[in-house]
Amino acid sequence: MEKFEKFSGIAAPMPLVNIDTDMIIPKQFLKTIKRSGLGVNAFAEMRYKSDGSEVEDFVLNKPAYRASSILVAGDNFGCGSSREHAPWALLDQGITCVIAPSFADIFHNNCYKNGILPVRLPVDVCQKLADQAGGANHVFTVDLEAQIVTAPDGETFAFEVDEGRKANLMAGLDEIGSSMMAASEIDTFEAKRRVSMPWLEKAN
Repeated sequence: MEKFEKFSGIAAPMPLVNIDTDMIIPKQFLKTIKRSGLGVNAFAEMRYKSDGSEVEDFVLNKPAYRASSILVAGDNFGCGSSREHAPWALLDQGITCVIAPSFADIFHNNCYKNGILPVRLPVDVCQKLADQAGGANHVFTVDLEAQIVTAPDGETFAFEVDEGRKANLMAGLDEIGSSMMAASEIDTFEAKRRVSMPWLEKAN
C-alpha cells in the first residue's frame, strides 16, 4: 500500500445520496480477486450506455474530471453490500480520497485497508465543496497530517480521523502490515508461550 501524503488533485462532484457499493462496482465485475483492472468498470451503470459507449454527462467522463483523485459525494456513501471490490475499483480509477457527510461503516473501514482516505464533513460543507468542484477550478489539497482540506478558493476545512488509522495511512500500512511492525515482539511472545504452555503446541 502506498503512503498517503499531502497532495493536490482534481475533485469530481458527485453529490448523490446513498451511492451504494453496487453503483460503485456492479456485481457482474466481482469475479476477480485482483485489485487491479476494476477502475474501468467503476460506476459502470452510470458511466456507460447499453452499447458500451460513454454517457457524456457522467462526471468522470467529462474531460475536466477524467484524472480526478478526489470525489465529493453525498450522505451515506458506500452503503449496500460489504464488497471490498468497491474501494479497489475507486483506487484503480485513481480516487484516493472521498469527501462525504457520512459513510457506511464497512465501506469506511475498507477504505483505510486499501489506502483511501474517507473524509467526513458536514452536509453544508460538502455541498459547498461540490459546488466549487463544479466550478472553473477543480483542484483541492488534502493534507492528512494536518487533517485539512483546502478548497480551490483557499478556504480550509478541518476533519477528524482516528490516530491509529492516520498513522497507518501515512506509513502505507494496512492492518497486516501494521501487525508485522511488531514481528519481533510476536516471535518473543510465541517462544515464551511454547515453553510455558506446551500443551497448546500439541493441540495444533
